[in-house]
Amino acid sequence: MKKFIALFLTAMLGISFISSAAFADVAKGQKLYQKKLKKPCKMTGAKFAAKHTQDEWEEIYESGKFKEEIHKICPKVKPESIKDSWVKHLFDFVYEYASDSGNVPSC
Repeated sequence: MKKFIALFLTAMLGISFISSAAFADVAKGQKLYQKKLKKPCKMTGAKFAAKHTQDEWEEIYESGKFKEEIHKICPKVKPESIKDSWVKHLFDFVYEYASDSGNVPSC
């Protein structure tokens, strides 16, 4: 029984770290959107993320066309102005708040 409890507690601790890491990326993506994209896009993060469903955002991201899609939605934002280090965080943000997610960001 003690082994089961120890294993359970270890698993719960691991899950809490995974959840925290996932949230951190979403929060960083939200901050990046607010600082770098909100003004040139002329829309809130909620409206931007809701341009696609989670599946659509995932397909765009996995196809390597994420920067180009940002440019389609926000023509003032050129793909080359989006740093590669931002892409994963921005994706996590739009995926979390996509049109079918049921979540609403605070920006």
